[in-house]
Amino acid sequence: MENADLPKSISRLPLPMSSTKRPILANSPDNHESQPAQKRQRNEPEVPKVAATIVGTERLPAASARPPVSKPARAMGHPAATVAAGPSRGAAAKRPAATVPKAGVSAGTKRPSWDLKGKVADMQGKLTAYQHKVKSSDQSNESLKAAVTEKDVIIRAQQSRLSECEAELKVLYGVQADLQNMTSNNREMERQLLHLEQEHKATETLAEDLERELQSLKVKLSVAESSLACTQTNLTCTQTTLRETEEKLTSCQETVARQRDEIHSGEMARRCLHNVIQELKGNIRVFCRVRPLLAGGMGGHIQLPAHDDKTLILAKSEESHTGRTDTQKNYSFSFDKVFGPHSSQQEVFEELSLLIQSALDGYNVCCFAYGQTGSGKTHTMEGEDSEDGWGVIPRAVQQVFTAARKLEEQGWQFSFTASFVEIYNETLRDLLYTGMASNRPEHEIRKSADNTGTVTNLTYKKVTSEDQVIDLMALANQNRATAQTSVNDRSSRSHSVFQLDIGGENTGRDLKCNSTLCLVDLAGSERVQKSQAQGDRFKEMTAINGSLTKLGIVITALANKENFIPYRNSKLTYLLQGCLGGNSKTLMFANISPETDNFGETLNSLRFASKVNCCVIGTASANRK
Repeated sequence: MENADLPKSISRLPLPMSSTKRPILANSPDNHESQPAQKRQRNEPEVPKVAATIVGTERLPAASARPPVSKPARAMGHPAATVAAGPSRGAAAKRPAATVPKAGVSAGTKRPSWDLKGKVADMQGKLTAYQHKVKSSDQSNESLKAAVTEKDVIIRAQQSRLSECEAELKVLYGVQADLQNMTSNNREMERQLLHLEQEHKATETLAEDLERELQSLKVKLSVAESSLACTQTNLTCTQTTLRETEEKLTSCQETVARQRDEIHSGEMARRCLHNVIQELKGNIRVFCRVRPLLAGGMGGHIQLPAHDDKTLILAKSEESHTGRTDTQKNYSFSFDKVFGPHSSQQEVFEELSLLIQSALDGYNVCCFAYGQTGSGKTHTMEGEDSEDGWGVIPRAVQQVFTAARKLEEQGWQFSFTASFVEIYNETLRDLLYTGMASNRPEHEIRKSADNTGTVTNLTYKKVTSEDQVIDLMALANQNRATAQTSVNDRSSRSHSVFQLDIGGENTGRDLKCNSTLCLVDLAGSERVQKSQAQGDRFKEMTAINGSLTKLGIVITALANKENFIPYRNSKLTYLLQGCLGGNSKTLMFANISPETDNFGETLNSLRFASKVNCCVIGTASANRK
């Protein structure tokens, strides 16, 4: 182990462990020349291994191939030590050089073969030189052994120191890990500190703002305190004024309550007087309206006195029995009101508006238009799309809703339910039905104890404004049966009945009232000769004329005060039994045509209207609780 680090150039001949055979020196020129090239290459001297110098706490690798020179090796905390890689220069200098005695022949001259003595002398000289070299090698070997021993001691010390350093290094590794953790924690704390500093700055800014606001509030507080002092002074005065005001308010409330009672009493008195006026005018009132000619004006056979709006004269020229002169025959009729061809829809409704008001007072009200086809019944009842051209139905509904909104101020609450039904060929049909025609339900008239007619399976719509009723009228007009005849381009082929059920309640006065507003547009009477009706039109004409004839029979029975009134003979009279039978306020429009060709139909309509005007059906009573 110790000899492994020695250079190969050192001879081992003097050592006891060496062989008796003299070794061949590695650096001998003779040896070098006598060796083959391959062996010389294999036996070239190796670079001696020099002990590494330990610096710090880590072991450095062995030095690479370098010449055998002395190198100081330092350990931490120890004096420098020198590791010998071979014989030192000092030892080499002290070693005496080998001297070869001179022979008689020079070394470069080859002795002859016979000069054995000379050759022996040369061999003795060489031997002496080799002996001197062996002594020098032994001395070098001894010095190297001493150096190796010294180096072993140093190496052991360095190894011990290396172990200590490795232990210290492990400790330092732990300290380094702790230091890294502390550095990471320090960075985190620095970030938190920076965040806290930012928050602190924001808090300081907020504190400054709050301080300024506090100062402002203090100023306002001082102002408010001064105002409060003034207010307290004023409050004392106000409390005194408040007491006086409360006393006045109590007096006013008593006055308002008394006035409300007076208003209620006045409303009740108005209703009674209004009802008396309507009764004086007659429970069945008749208005006559003349349709204008298409070119304007009216025919000469109709005369309206200038100063009498209740009389109408129908004149006709007839030949005398001798045939020489023409005589004029006049038919005079008196009604509750006669409207000429120039009367507007508004003027017509103004005469009817007082009767419509009775519906909100709790009375049943019925209004129907009668006349020949093309005399303007539908125009009177429904009118046109524009508000100025509205007829009786939309105007009556508008008045009802307007009056109901005013009565709400007096504590009344009203509900309204609308329905539309037509009588076509003595069959009831729902005009508000929107389903399939093949699935139409059948309808019947059911009578209650007060002779009020109710139609089964009929569509009843809750309405809250006149606009909703107008929409229902548009739907009913789409579903109503109409057709073109030779007399009228759009002739109604059925009787249309619009009903608005009104329910009112005044919870404060514990009053309730219920009534029905019935507005009827009758189909016009026809003559076969003029209408030239055939097929379905003929059947429709027969049903219309039959129902109007039965209506006339009922009116005649009422006028004659007969015991039996044949209401059940027709669906029309059966449905209108409540309106014609007494507990209703009824108005009939007698619409007449101004054409001279329609003189006969006009005369019949006026006679029928006069008969209705003479009927007395009794006094209507209010449906109040």
